[in-house]
Amino acid sequence: MASQFFGLDIAYSGLLASNAALNTTANNISNIETEGYSRQQVKQQAAGAIRTYTTFGCIGAGVETKSIERIRDEFYDGKYWENHSVVGEYGQKKYYMKQIETYFDDNGKNAGFKTVFDELMVKSMQELLKSPNSNNAKAQFVGSAGAMVEYFNGLSGNMENLQRDVNKELKIKVDEINSLASDIATLNKQINTIELTGSTANELRDRRTLLIDQLSEIVDVDITETPIRDANNNNRETGANRFIVKIAGGQQLVDDSDYRQLSCVARESYEKVNQSDIDGLYNVKWDDGVEFDLYNPSMGGAMRGLVQLRDGNNGENFNGEITDIGFANGHDTVTVRVSDAYLKDLNKCTLSDNGGIINLGNQEFYYDSWSVKISSDAQGNPVYEYTFELSGREKNENTLTTDRKGKMASIGASINYQGVPYYMSQMNEWIRTFAEKFNDKLMEGYDNNGLKGTQMFTGKHAADEEQYDFPDGTRYDKFNGTDIVVTMLSDSYHRITAKNFDINYAIERDPSRVANRYKEGDGVEQNDLLEDLARLSSDKDKMSFRGCSSSEFLQCVLSDIALNAHSANTFSSNYTNIGKIIDNQRISISGVDSEEEALNLVKYQHGYNLASKMIQVLSEIYDRLILQTGV
Repeated sequence: MASQFFGLDIAYSGLLASNAALNTTANNISNIETEGYSRQQVKQQAAGAIRTYTTFGCIGAGVETKSIERIRDEFYDGKYWENHSVVGEYGQKKYYMKQIETYFDDNGKNAGFKTVFDELMVKSMQELLKSPNSNNAKAQFVGSAGAMVEYFNGLSGNMENLQRDVNKELKIKVDEINSLASDIATLNKQINTIELTGSTANELRDRRTLLIDQLSEIVDVDITETPIRDANNNNRETGANRFIVKIAGGQQLVDDSDYRQLSCVARESYEKVNQSDIDGLYNVKWDDGVEFDLYNPSMGGAMRGLVQLRDGNNGENFNGEITDIGFANGHDTVTVRVSDAYLKDLNKCTLSDNGGIINLGNQEFYYDSWSVKISSDAQGNPVYEYTFELSGREKNENTLTTDRKGKMASIGASINYQGVPYYMSQMNEWIRTFAEKFNDKLMEGYDNNGLKGTQMFTGKHAADEEQYDFPDGTRYDKFNGTDIVVTMLSDSYHRITAKNFDINYAIERDPSRVANRYKEGDGVEQNDLLEDLARLSSDKDKMSFRGCSSSEFLQCVLSDIALNAHSANTFSSNYTNIGKIIDNQRISISGVDSEEEALNLVKYQHGYNLASKMIQVLSEIYDRLILQTGV
């Protein structure tokens, strides 16, 4: 049977429950502006009833305060992280595509492509057509050509700086991942230490969720939390949990208090993927030396956006079938037959001039040099084969075996995005094609002095101020059934880039060397060659770039840039708005509402007052019972 004074215990339990609720409400109100804080709520239940063995059965024993729990919906957390990863990706693309758009734009305020090209092929050309024998007109023409060369040199420098900035930001993001991984692992340990005692580490869990929010913007995340059970009794949960964080398509970053670190390793000059890549682009590795796959399609987040901007090649990487394994000059060689159209045009070549890394049947090998051979098959169709001379054993740990034959070879990754390498290759292709057609036309004629025409456009050597020459023997476009071999170091037009584009020293020193007529015996006022030269700007039969005339280079490239910039802006805006909606849904569940907490304050205060009143009433009853009914 319950004690006569049991009512005090019941009232006291109500007093404690109301006090806990008031303290929790005070905590909620205090953290109303705290980022990542989840509203907390006191969980109460009726205390176990006491059997009294009387006609009315059991008697209530008051209330129990079971726990103080944070109100959180993990479903919305998962949706937010998934969406936030896309926000991070397109936020990077939006920022950097705006810069690329600015570099290529020709709005009249800066001397863009259309301005310098029209100055050369319209204004200066017209003056030269009027006075083909005028040294002043030729000097002006050469000066305009120099302005176009400087434009591409400067544009190349801007794109290199942008690639360098993206590369640096990639390292910053890697450092942020490391810092977040360390903090999450530390919180896991603190949370488990507390929750092993039966309490819930609400504030620490909020801090951990906020760190996951930050991580999800950098890279995609996958979170699992499972209870840790007693090793001696599998049915008993210890109260601790195993919290695992995976990133980039399932690569484990954190496991409870253990975590992995990433490091950035700068590529050597002989590890460049693209000809126009800057030196020192970063590869990323785990602290145990395992490669972190930057080109994982599940990467997500700002990392995905940065990698695509830095290395995006529009899916046009080197690839083909291994047709032969050989040995030459003391080194292994491998021959790869290619079928993609962009690999059959050396003006579109992006292979490095310093060697690189080639994947042969899923094994990587360093190569020192390459050459391309154009020959005929039995039907007379041209066959394009690249032969790579592999590096020695000091670089290659694996031995090249004949079982590689018939397997696929590739260099770099196929990244289906138009990043810096793509725009650099577009500039290089246009420059090479234009220089080739322009030089060919000049060399068909004669100058004022009756001398055979000379090339105007060329490129500088990387190591010195010497310039390239372009003999017919390395011209892939002059294939007539006779084998043509072009090596990595041949003075072929593939050696010209936007960075080393230059005016021939001979013409720069003596503009009169610009050819203006086809026949040596024609008068000095003859300009038939110049008339054909002028048609290069508008006649697609004379020069074609992506199905357009040479003067439409800017429209072609700007259409790509405009599409990518618009896509980045649209997706960034859309996913940001979606993120706000999801976050509002999260906040509606876990956020602190000032009006709701004000009502709770009144409600719990009223409960506290009633419990206090109950104690007062019972005190008066016991006073009457004990002091005034005594015999």
